[in-house]
Amino acid sequence: MPDDVIFTENTEEYRIDKDRYRVFIEDSADGFYETDLRGNFKFFNNALCRIFGYSADEIRNHNYREFMDRKNAGIAFERFNGIYQSGRSATDISWEIIRKDGERRFLEISSGLITDDSGQKLGFRGIARDITAEKRAARTNQMLFRISGALPRFRILDELLEFIIKEVQESIAAEGASVILIDYEKKEFFFRVATYDDRKTGKILKEIRFPLDKGVAGYVYRTGQPLIVPDTSQSPFFLSTVDERSGYQTRNMLDVPVQTQEQMIGVLCAVNKKKQGGFDVADAEILSAIAATVALPIENTRIAEELSRSYKEVRTLNRAKERVIHHLSHELKTPLSVLDASLELLNKKCSESSRNRILERARRNLDRILEMQYEIEDILRERTYRVYRMLSTLLDACTDELEVFFECEMQETARGIEDVLEIVRHRVRELFGPREAVHQDIRISHFIKEKIRTLRPFFAHRQIDFRVRIPESHALISIPPDVPAKITEGLIRNAVENTPDGGRIEVSVLNCKQGIELEVRDFGVGITEESQRLVFENIFTARETLQYSSRKPYDFNAGGKGLDLLRMKIFSERYHFNIQTVSQRCRFIPNDSDNCPGKTQHCTHCRTPEDCLNSGGTTMSIRFSFSAS
Repeated sequence: MPDDVIFTENTEEYRIDKDRYRVFIEDSADGFYETDLRGNFKFFNNALCRIFGYSADEIRNHNYREFMDRKNAGIAFERFNGIYQSGRSATDISWEIIRKDGERRFLEISSGLITDDSGQKLGFRGIARDITAEKRAARTNQMLFRISGALPRFRILDELLEFIIKEVQESIAAEGASVILIDYEKKEFFFRVATYDDRKTGKILKEIRFPLDKGVAGYVYRTGQPLIVPDTSQSPFFLSTVDERSGYQTRNMLDVPVQTQEQMIGVLCAVNKKKQGGFDVADAEILSAIAATVALPIENTRIAEELSRSYKEVRTLNRAKERVIHHLSHELKTPLSVLDASLELLNKKCSESSRNRILERARRNLDRILEMQYEIEDILRERTYRVYRMLSTLLDACTDELEVFFECEMQETARGIEDVLEIVRHRVRELFGPREAVHQDIRISHFIKEKIRTLRPFFAHRQIDFRVRIPESHALISIPPDVPAKITEGLIRNAVENTPDGGRIEVSVLNCKQGIELEVRDFGVGITEESQRLVFENIFTARETLQYSSRKPYDFNAGGKGLDLLRMKIFSERYHFNIQTVSQRCRFIPNDSDNCPGKTQHCTHCRTPEDCLNSGGTTMSIRFSFSAS
């Protein structure tokens, strides 16, 4: 261009030049800036304001270091100082700034010196390009690639979830993260895995459940959309009871849905952003990308885990089936054999003392058979009506035959045939006739106290520290009286028969929000992990059939019929109360085949009674609902 050409505001060349300036400076997506040598912004375009999130007045004459944390300000100073010392421009400068709204942005900076005609250094000029989205996308892709590559390694669900949670914590800088899964049967959320900087919190959260319609997770479940909570104290969705129970303080949080094509299976949750500003949309996008990547593997691993558990249960049940058959065979054969032999001896021996001893043995084993019949009757209550009708019909049809029989066999009796027939009818009605279970309002604390008082004589011969803590209470439950009576007897007998002499049993009744809880805790041999899966689901016995002889009820290792716990399970479903069992097998006899000597002083592993008390035991809890009246 000739040097003598002068542009004025009215020339076409001036207008074109002005348009070029506007496109380059004002309409550019990248930020343009000029600073003095100290780094104070002197000139910049609108794009720089958009990138920084501040107005022009809030940027002008302010130093670039005011928009960074100390670490990044130091790095930026070193780069500008290098440009100043060398005089060479740079195009590979990285800035991490903090916007006015607290969001962090990553910038790619080019910078060079501004000099006058004499070469004197006046400041710096350059371009700032926002590469936040690109950098986050690259980081997210790397993370998802790393997660996808690692997923096939995990066969156990908890290990998979722990790996995912650690990735979540690192990727969005969260103090805590958790996988909250859905229990559709109970309509509740539960923390399957929770990892926090405070490890104690993670353990506590695993014990917490809350309804599907509550909390931030409940909102995500209803809408299927992520939710950012910048301040939990201001959120109507935040469920403070979770913090109250865990003892943790949640300041801000982010929840995103984890869902397959069929259904939502849970929520990924991150809490307490470590960096200033809380969680943002970018964090929600990253967490959503993780959730979409891991949803199907989580569901597949959960299904595989359930199939594996079912397969193990089938194998266990097959083994249990043989135990049940042998056990019932033993339980029926032994008392019948003893009864048969006792009656045979009765025919041969006629002395009074021998007869009483034999009759007592016969009565004990007969009672054992009758008790089994009563327990089976409770379990199969519905079938007794059919049995009763069948026997009544047979009795009516065989009246003539019975009359002939009694005429032949009972001519010397003083009773008439009709009297005998009525006795038979009464016995059939008593054993098999329909019985109505009538609900009554029972003051359960007093009821259980009385039941324990009547049971104490049966185990008075045992040297057990039997402690009862039942405070007076007027709380009522509505239930047929024989149900809590049989439950109390079953729990106490089970505890006594599995606790060695010198051991301890604690019985307590507590009032809670949901109702009244009966708890029987024994410090006995406990139940193995494998056998615990069979409790309440099958005819379960704590001892192998061949490891005990037929003893008196309440003796150590008396064995039992194996029907008490199954009967309780049937009762719980019929009368709507809850049963819970927590057991730890004695560490000195970890297997079902291992034997306890029956007295703590005879145990070679226990030097003091406390050693036995701390080695194992079982706690069974029954929770009854309050009576509506």
